[in-house]
Amino acid sequence: MKTAELAVPALSTAAPSGSPRGKGSIPVLRQSLAAAEGDILKTVDLNRVIKLFEDPYTRYLNDKLLNAVKNVIKHLQKGILLKDLVQVFQILNECAEKIKYHAEFIEPTCEIIKIYGLPFLKEKSSDETKYAKVVSESILQLGSLMKVPCFQVRRQICSSFINFYSTERPKQKNEGFQSTNSDYKIRMAESAGLAETLVLFLPSLENLLEEKIWLLKTLQILSSSSVINCNLMIKAQGANMICSHLNDPDPSGQLLFRSSEILWNLLEKGDSKDETVKQLNNLECIKPLKEAFVNLLINGYRHFDHQLRNDLLVISTLIAENPGTLMIESGFAKQLILFATYCEVKSHSPLVRSLKLSFNHEDFEMKKLLFNMMVILAKDLSTVQLLSDGRVILALFHYVKPNESPGAHNWPAAHFEDLQLHAIAALASVAPLLVEDYMTCQGNTRLLLFLEWCVGQDPFFSHGNCFHGSGGRGNKRAQMRYSLRLLRSMVSLGDEAVNQDLCDQGAISQLLGILKNIISRTDDKEDAVILEIKADILFILSAVCENDLHTKDLFGFEGVEVLLMLLKMDPVLYNSGVGHNRLILGTLDSIWCCVIGCYASEDYFLEKEGMFILLDLLALNQKNMNSLILGIVVEFSENPKSIAHLMTWRGQKEQSIGNLLIQLWRQEEQALNVRRDENDRIVDAKQPLVGSLQAQQEVIPMPANCPSIAIMDVAENMRANIYSILYRLGFEDLPYLAAKDLVTVSVISKYFDLKVGEIWNEICAELTAEGFRPVTPDENALDVIIKASEDVGKTVATHQTEMLENHQKLDLQEEQQLYTNMKENHKQNDLMVKSWNNFLTRTSNFEALKKAKKLQEKSIESSRVKRPKQRATFHTTQIKNLHTTVPCGPLVTIHSTPELTGGSLANADLAVRKVAVHGGPLQKVKSVKMLGLNTDSVSVK
Repeated sequence: MKTAELAVPALSTAAPSGSPRGKGSIPVLRQSLAAAEGDILKTVDLNRVIKLFEDPYTRYLNDKLLNAVKNVIKHLQKGILLKDLVQVFQILNECAEKIKYHAEFIEPTCEIIKIYGLPFLKEKSSDETKYAKVVSESILQLGSLMKVPCFQVRRQICSSFINFYSTERPKQKNEGFQSTNSDYKIRMAESAGLAETLVLFLPSLENLLEEKIWLLKTLQILSSSSVINCNLMIKAQGANMICSHLNDPDPSGQLLFRSSEILWNLLEKGDSKDETVKQLNNLECIKPLKEAFVNLLINGYRHFDHQLRNDLLVISTLIAENPGTLMIESGFAKQLILFATYCEVKSHSPLVRSLKLSFNHEDFEMKKLLFNMMVILAKDLSTVQLLSDGRVILALFHYVKPNESPGAHNWPAAHFEDLQLHAIAALASVAPLLVEDYMTCQGNTRLLLFLEWCVGQDPFFSHGNCFHGSGGRGNKRAQMRYSLRLLRSMVSLGDEAVNQDLCDQGAISQLLGILKNIISRTDDKEDAVILEIKADILFILSAVCENDLHTKDLFGFEGVEVLLMLLKMDPVLYNSGVGHNRLILGTLDSIWCCVIGCYASEDYFLEKEGMFILLDLLALNQKNMNSLILGIVVEFSENPKSIAHLMTWRGQKEQSIGNLLIQLWRQEEQALNVRRDENDRIVDAKQPLVGSLQAQQEVIPMPANCPSIAIMDVAENMRANIYSILYRLGFEDLPYLAAKDLVTVSVISKYFDLKVGEIWNEICAELTAEGFRPVTPDENALDVIIKASEDVGKTVATHQTEMLENHQKLDLQEEQQLYTNMKENHKQNDLMVKSWNNFLTRTSNFEALKKAKKLQEKSIESSRVKRPKQRATFHTTQIKNLHTTVPCGPLVTIHSTPELTGGSLANADLAVRKVAVHGGPLQKVKSVKMLGLNTDSVSVK
């Protein structure tokens, strides 16, 4: 670090005139030093103090230098100005250099370092940014002073760094200056890489216990403060350096404690946990860990020792999780297995002969950590034999028994419940690796008896406050949940002996009873735990019944009824996020494994309308269920009784099975991006079934036992299942299909032939990719096969076009017929309108005729009395008048008479059959019949 240059007047070495000059006396120099000292006391010029250390005439005058440094220290008691930091640090370096030969400089050096622990002072707010680089370099140089071979200096350096992270601020105020922000030094220390520098000094302090403890204390605070410091320490191989010296002699025990805390912080907060584990995964680190843990387990008696023992066990667990760990080579794995089982399994090892648990909280935590260690060790198959020799399965099954009264197991009730659930969870991971040990311990029998207790009515009030006890407070759900999880792990192995033993123990009827009991409880809320229990029971039943007809018979009608109850679940719950989707998938899987294949169960399922429920689920178009449901329907379609159910089913808007399957086919082809035109016709006759993704994949030569891309396509989508169902139903017997549906059916009906052609094309491409040329007869045969497959695609495309053209012609004919009918109806409507108008006209004429008749009758009566001779004349005159009031018109036929709503005939039911009116002279008129009136026919000549 450069020091600011200061112009100092040259000091004269000549003696004054007339003065005696004794040997070794330098009077002029003394006067100059006195003057300089007075200046320091007055102004505390840091550059002049530096000049004293650098000047060859004054650098060896230790007393004067000490006085000057003390004045500097007195001047800096409130803190160091950022602008003076360079000069102060240069003075510190000079003092540190003199410590090697002059011990009196130790105290002022420590005092200046102590001042470094105080907040820096600034004149302006911008000084923090302006002097940031200077501050970082000075902090880094201060850390480098750890090389000074002095305990007091090293301790003070560590103490000052610890003060960086102190939350207490100095109470004194500095007039004219401000303290830097509380985290300013911390940020500068991190940017300078202080943690890495301090770690690199650890090897030099290997035999200096006190200095090493102080340095570890500093590193502990640094590692707990930020991720940056942890990363710097990892970069400097700090984890390896610290862990490899865990067991260095230390009567106080601080070295082991602080080292474990640093390792914990590096593993927990460091960005590169894998790198930390990698540094620890070697014999130089694992052996000290093992020795420290065993020593604390056997000889530790204080609460602090027990906590430290558990911390080391956690660190060991994190190392054991790393693939390729050396836990076995170091012998640590064998000892951990011994400590995990010594309470439950008798052992003659001297390590546990006098070891006893006190059943306190720390021992309880250690027991859980050891159970967890068994699970982690089981992931490495090389430890399986160690687990078997240690009889881990038997030790864990010790906890698979009904919870008795508190104190019966030495553990408190809450602790025993936690250990019980933890042990069952550990068995779910370890037992599948040790099937022989599981069967030797009669694992199935133990679990079924434990499940019987779980569903029993024995009074039990679980605490449910542990990690594995979620949802099990006040009940036995947690115990049932983990027991079923263990059974699920065992039956998933497909081991015939395990599955047969379960059936022999009556597991099918017992599990069906549990499931039916849970479903019947309508008052219980279906939370995640209940749904998981249901799904696990279904999985176990499916695994046991899948390939055994006898077990399917045991599943029987009772199992079918349970499945039907689950199938009727509200579809809204599928996407609830709780677990209903897993439950419905498990139900469908159970239908496939437990019902299909047993004719009695199949018939009962169909009788209870199970096929209709399946098709209703399929109509919901749930993508995660469609393929599974279609597979079940394909299997059911082999039963002749199912065909009638399939053809009878109707969905919403009278949707038939054919409409539904065709819709799913189109949906699948859209997802695969198969090339089709707007009418769903084939576009590419050479690759009529190939999607865009399959077309982009290059043909890669593979062994004969590996499925090709075209074969994998059959299993990865639903088209093969849809083809199988429609094949059994008959492509020509599907009702209610439109022309576009028939176009799609024409492709589906040729799916098998088109897929065969696709596979032959793939074979030819593989031969080309491998550089093989078939012999001439085979090549000719391949050409014929490829051409035939292309002809199939072309034939289907041609047939589709003909179908659409015929449909268009039929639509045109229907349209023309409809137009013709509309014209005829239009003419009839016009005729009816004219008839109506004529009827209205005739109605008015009829009124006039009625009035004339009345007048005629009246005149006849009057003529009989008064003027009988004028009867004929009056009659003739009235008829002539009537003739003049009735207009002439053609002959009109009225087919229906509307209701009259007004006039003098409003209440009469009038129907006029036929009226004839002729113009010219009076002619013979046919009779007019009036219905509903007591009026005779009138004939006029």
